[in-house]
Amino acid sequence: MDMGIAGRTALVCAASKGLGRGCAEALAAEGVKLVICARTAETLEATAADIRAKTGADVTAIACDVTTPEGRAAVLAACPQPDILVNNAGGPPPGDFRKFTHDDWIKALEANMLSPIALIQATIDGMIERGFGRVVNITSSAVKAPIDVLGLSNGARSGLTGFVAGVARKVAVHNVTINNLLPGLFDTDRISATFDAQAKAGSISVEEARRQRMKSIPAGRFGTRDEFGAACAFLCSVHAGYITGQNWLIDGGAYPGTF
Repeated sequence: MDMGIAGRTALVCAASKGLGRGCAEALAAEGVKLVICARTAETLEATAADIRAKTGADVTAIACDVTTPEGRAAVLAACPQPDILVNNAGGPPPGDFRKFTHDDWIKALEANMLSPIALIQATIDGMIERGFGRVVNITSSAVKAPIDVLGLSNGARSGLTGFVAGVARKVAVHNVTINNLLPGLFDTDRISATFDAQAKAGSISVEEARRQRMKSIPAGRFGTRDEFGAACAFLCSVHAGYITGQNWLIDGGAYPGTF
């Protein structure tokens, strides 16, 4: 299927590895011009070079921390008018909610709620003027089924979800959509940190924690960044203009609910 977005420009955050990279690669394969950012310059540049080599896409890499005003200013200077915005940032650390400090909460909110909102604020009017825009926020399956050791993530990402639910309905008439992708367990660096915390909490090995979680997934495996990226590319396509304000759960069937 031709996604109909060749020649468009996308800003993809936290794209040097993991799910962000999966999204960047999928968009590049569709002929989208990319501006990607991440904090570690060496890793980011290597990713950019790899995507260029595989797809021939125009890729600009901006090493910065997008959760800071300075970082957002840097990426917006390189890509002030994206047609596609993929918001993504590493999740806050797991832990016992009793030990979370005020600063811990502020950092979580800055990374997983306020920074995506700031980037939407900075780019949405340009999308409206051009009559095309796609915003995809990478959140978490914890928005649907909270994970006890991820209290910071549960709270911050749910706040972003509530914000999107209202704004998405205000801009849909302009062919601008805002949706959230909710990943379950994907084979990324992030999952390793979660398993470490769960292993300590349950006094089991990391390998056992990994085995138990995999067993809980009806698909019998963890997800891949390629299939996550494909879902993102579809939401960014011309075919998804009637999908907005939605929370797409991609978790191999792990969530047991009907709705």
